Amino acid sequence: MLAAPVVLLLLLLVAFPPSSGAQLPGHGQAKDVPIATNGQPFPWDRMRLPKTISPFHYDLTIHPNLTTLHFTGVVRIQLDVHEDTSIIVLHAKQMQISNVWLLAPEGVRPLQVLEYPRFHQLALLSDSVLTKGRRYEVQLGFAANLSDSFHGFYKSSYRTSRGEVRVMASTQFEATFARGAFPCFDEPAFKAKFTIRIVREPRHITISNMPKVKTVELPGGLLEDHFDTTVKMSTYLVAYIVSDFLSVSKTTRHGVQISVYAVAEKINQTAFALDAAVKLLDFYEDYFDIPYPLPKQDLAAIPDFQSGAMENWGLTTYRETGLLFDPDKSSASDKLGITKVIAHELAHQWFGNLVTMEWWNDLWLNEGFAKFMEFISLDITYPELQVDDFFLGKCFEAMEVDSLSSSHPVSTPVENPTQIQEMFDDVSYDKGACILNMLRDFLTPEAFEIGIIRYLKRYSYQNTVNSHLWESLTNICSSDDLDEGRMKHKEFCSQRDLQSGASKWYSGDELDVRAIMDTWTLQEGFPLVTVEVRGREVRLSQERYLKTDDYSLTEGFLWQIPLTYMTSASNTIHRFLLKTKTDVLYLPEEVDWVKFNVDMSGYYMVHYAGEGWNSITKLLQHNHTALSSNDRASLIHNVFQLVSTKKVRLDTALELSLYLSKETEIMAVTQGFGELVPLYKLMEKRDMAALENQMKDYIVDLFRELIDRQEWTDSGSVSERMLRSYLLLFGCVRNYAPCVTKATQLFNSWRDSDGTMSLPVDITMAVFVIGARTPEGWDFLFEKYRRSMQMSVKSRMKTAMAVSPLQDKLQWMMEQSLHGEVMKTQDLPDVIVSVSKNPRGYKLAWDFFRANWHTLIKKFDLGSSTISYMVTGVTNQYSTREMLDEVIGFFGSLTEESGSEMRCIRQTYETIEDNIRWMDTNLPLLQAWLDKRSHRAVHEDL
Repeated sequence: MLAAPVVLLLLLLVAFPPSSGAQLPGHGQAKDVPIATNGQPFPWDRMRLPKTISPFHYDLTIHPNLTTLHFTGVVRIQLDVHEDTSIIVLHAKQMQISNVWLLAPEGVRPLQVLEYPRFHQLALLSDSVLTKGRRYEVQLGFAANLSDSFHGFYKSSYRTSRGEVRVMASTQFEATFARGAFPCFDEPAFKAKFTIRIVREPRHITISNMPKVKTVELPGGLLEDHFDTTVKMSTYLVAYIVSDFLSVSKTTRHGVQISVYAVAEKINQTAFALDAAVKLLDFYEDYFDIPYPLPKQDLAAIPDFQSGAMENWGLTTYRETGLLFDPDKSSASDKLGITKVIAHELAHQWFGNLVTMEWWNDLWLNEGFAKFMEFISLDITYPELQVDDFFLGKCFEAMEVDSLSSSHPVSTPVENPTQIQEMFDDVSYDKGACILNMLRDFLTPEAFEIGIIRYLKRYSYQNTVNSHLWESLTNICSSDDLDEGRMKHKEFCSQRDLQSGASKWYSGDELDVRAIMDTWTLQEGFPLVTVEVRGREVRLSQERYLKTDDYSLTEGFLWQIPLTYMTSASNTIHRFLLKTKTDVLYLPEEVDWVKFNVDMSGYYMVHYAGEGWNSITKLLQHNHTALSSNDRASLIHNVFQLVSTKKVRLDTALELSLYLSKETEIMAVTQGFGELVPLYKLMEKRDMAALENQMKDYIVDLFRELIDRQEWTDSGSVSERMLRSYLLLFGCVRNYAPCVTKATQLFNSWRDSDGTMSLPVDITMAVFVIGARTPEGWDFLFEKYRRSMQMSVKSRMKTAMAVSPLQDKLQWMMEQSLHGEVMKTQDLPDVIVSVSKNPRGYKLAWDFFRANWHTLIKKFDLGSSTISYMVTGVTNQYSTREMLDEVIGFFGSLTEESGSEMRCIRQTYETIEDNIRWMDTNLPLLQAWLDKRSHRAVHEDL
């Protein structure tokens, strides 16, 4: 699943504290007995299901009524019994259960049903023992309402161009929502096969994980679609949709039918996604050397969808903006985004679906790999998208949350649904991808590829833990695997001499991948490596990088760090595995500068002690292209982040930033903005207009020449086009006169044509933002938004309207998004966060957020990345004690049921405290440096 960000160690929920309550059978320790809804003792006291029974096949019939918004169904589950028992415990949530039968060889018998809603559990009690080693079958009838959230089996709707509202139903089961659609063993390790039937009206179609094998006519004019049986898979990957969608199809080189489904009026926006899916599925089949095991793969654009997309096996689902592309109206960034989302979900068909983590604590084995494979696959299949230019940003985003003491290890114990939902964050996705990238660089791409193919083949249709991956990446040229390996792998292993691969990092013992990688997955945070050059001697030390005043929190951490470095004397990348707290390297000769973490392929930051930063600043000012754009971006990131921990003075970082006036590459430019813009964003929420404007003027001056060079067209590479959009938008937002004049002129011409004039796609955001500043312009934009069927255009209009200075419009927009009629509720989080970044809107957003908290957590689900995104997005630019007290006052008033224990709340407190520390320490320095610079500029002009 694509989601959007993190916990104290061992968030292990103890279901019931020890007490003097009644004893449960089979448990030595006294516990309070859970009580079922009928007042009887419930026979199971843990959140995780017992392992005495496992399902191997579900026969599922579902009948949704899209008029009453209700559904009924029957499920027959075939079971394997692993220990004698008379109790079957499984999941069901908010549904009526009826007609529960045991179908045993001896005959059909009713089962008593107990419900325990706290853990979403049912207990089915048999009056005779189910015998170990035998197979049984249970049948349950069930009924429920279609969910009005975005998970489970939920209602979605859309409006046609004629204003007619059409209703459909779709599923989203990851992580723990299949239990809200049918009774099941809703944990990833309980894999089984599913045979699904769906009852519908003739005006609808249904799709599911597998192809339809037949349709049967039922009494009353209804139809029942029968789908082929799935492969063995986890419940969270089951999917079905009832809709009036249309589809387009193609067949891959390997014979898999690919179809893209969308509402009728948007089916003409599916061609790009269809071609991308065909190309990417073929790529993955070849790369993984494992055939895609299903006959088809559907991609469906759902009008209401909370996350970015979902990898249901054979039926991946997407937001409309994540799948629909109009060559005339969509931007370069839309194309990149859509291709990445499809690459992510199709990678999951192997990483996640074929091989699944044992439990949600190792979610990163799914999500880190899928995120990583986005970049590996697109680099080869779509080189023109220049995807490498954007990987670094993922690592910076991960470090943002991983630098807080409330972060969590990549692999973290979790138990309850809220904790599980919280795992879908930047640590699981982005840090997971970044440490895999580091490992690939460490082992070599060839060895890494051999190891992950071995992992997928070894554990197909099974569940895994961390160590299974590390074992698969160790001794990759062992004879057993080579016997069945591909020719290119055999060639790699036969040609590899002792100095190649990971052995170039160190000498000595056999490479222990698990020992290295456990330091990256089993402890939170990341290392800061301090480098001090003294002549030929390079002194190294490592510590945890942490934004805190409490340095005791950084103690006790040690990583095995694959260091890379280059020097002024050599372009060769040198490598060294730092396994200790401190170490010393010796260079063959003295050098002017040294750059560690080449291209930032490692997930760590570097501090250059002594004269180190000064020598790097000189290099950037005189010959910045001596370093790659990724190296330059990582230096900008590292130096400003080190100001937060007082390792580096602010004026040192600002002096380095001066080189940006010569920068032209997207990663370094956007990172420059990423470090400098937040400084004035903090000031916007304080009363310090003079310094705020000085800072804004400095940034505009820094990039003025680059902004002036931008053409108001759609020419150039993907990176050049995305940079153009970014720069022109910034220029307009910052009231840079040439930008504002041009954008105003274009907006007026566009409005005079009633929106029919064709604007260059890359510059529409800048034009819309200027247009939305007046009430008339805002209203015109909204009218076009309301009528548009182009998802990417609607998205840009929505963002432009949310950054308007018109406070009444901002308030109305949030209310409309919550209501969900003209603006989709799925877009509400983006609207709230955009308004909260708006200097005219942040107070409105905070008040709206608090007033509607209980509605938001019901709609978007407690612990979800969406809730976390709103919590941090609304508050992370506060930097005063008064606002911190207000934030603590609100979140501190919540109960555990309404979110008080969520990790994102601790992150928020830490972030605001860090902002306060930063402002207290650095505002006088910033004022002095800007004053000194303006004096310098005056003298230069004279």
